[in-house]
Amino acid sequence: MPNGNLSKWLYSCDYCLNITQRLEIMINVASALEYLHHGYTSPIVHCDLKPSNILLDEDMVAHVGDFDIAKLFKEDQIISLSKTLGTIGYIAPEYGSTGTISTMVDVYSYGIMLIETFTKKKPTDNIFVEDFTMRRWVFNSFPDAIMHIVDVDVVNGVEGNIRTKESCFTSIMELALECTTDLPKERLNMKDVLIRLKKIKIEFCQCAN
Repeated sequence: MPNGNLSKWLYSCDYCLNITQRLEIMINVASALEYLHHGYTSPIVHCDLKPSNILLDEDMVAHVGDFDIAKLFKEDQIISLSKTLGTIGYIAPEYGSTGTISTMVDVYSYGIMLIETFTKKKPTDNIFVEDFTMRRWVFNSFPDAIMHIVDVDVVNGVEGNIRTKESCFTSIMELALECTTDLPKERLNMKDVLIRLKKIKIEFCQCAN
């Protein structure tokens, strides 16, 4: 893809994404997952969502790539694997511990990636040790200290006022927390994630303009 992947844009000194661009990219990814999970009678689970697998075209539209370990399901099926594939930090608890795969595995990975996109912090960062996970980091900061964990590049940007940004980030992190609960049955499905994220973007754009 002409603009590489999301990881390049998050971690390179030569590139920077504003809030609206980050929201749009994550909406693109949510749209792709909603299609994979709900567009067929047989859901497709990607199993390895992470920024390096989110490819950006010439218009900065995000595309989900690398389906090497994706699984095709029968409706409402759950698969158990003896060997866990995927990337450390993005793997859902039930997948990592028992090899259990469902569409909720992708929802969890999406939630982690949503946090990463707006904090510019990797789930494998050195500060995350033992029980202090990326989710715990966000949970401990929610809602009053959210502005302390978001990417300084978007906090210090010119778009919108600080209260508008804080409201936007709070909504994003609340959504991410709902995607990354330990129990799969407590997570949102991608239809609801997409609806929520589109609403967050509309509210942010209305308040910022």
